[in-house]
Amino acid sequence: MTAFSINPIGTLHTPWHTIRDCPRNGRQPDPAPVCTAVVLPEFQDGLTGLEGFSHLILLYWLDLATQPKLIFTPPFDPHPRGVFSTRAPFRPNPIGLSVVAFDGFDGPATLKVRYLDCIEGTRLLDIKPYLATTDSQPSATMGWLDLHATRNSNSPRE
Repeated sequence: MTAFSINPIGTLHTPWHTIRDCPRNGRQPDPAPVCTAVVLPEFQDGLTGLEGFSHLILLYWLDLATQPKLIFTPPFDPHPRGVFSTRAPFRPNPIGLSVVAFDGFDGPATLKVRYLDCIEGTRLLDIKPYLATTDSQPSATMGWLDLHATRNSNSPRE
């Protein structure tokens, strides 16, 4: 295969400064802190029309991830798993993905978002609107992760 390059469109700002500080997934901690996605000036026009969306999909580059591991044993499961059956960061192409709550703009090129799970200064690759009619699959199953489904429940705490 031919290698190619990808250029970031901005930077993500979060309260976490090390991988160790970063939450395991964007639904932790609760309540989720407000983070920002700052889009470079040359891509600012692409933000036109985002008003009114409650959620966005952010794609970002996990440049501090360790070397790829195709097989590993997750910390909460005793069986070796393939990286493509997990959300682990140590992938051949360390692309992160988060569905975030979009809390509006803080200036013309800064988006306020919640539920990110990356460190301060992570490079933003793309923004897509989350479409409940297309992106939500209520009957979806989670394979081997079904056994761990309640582990990181997104339901409100009582």
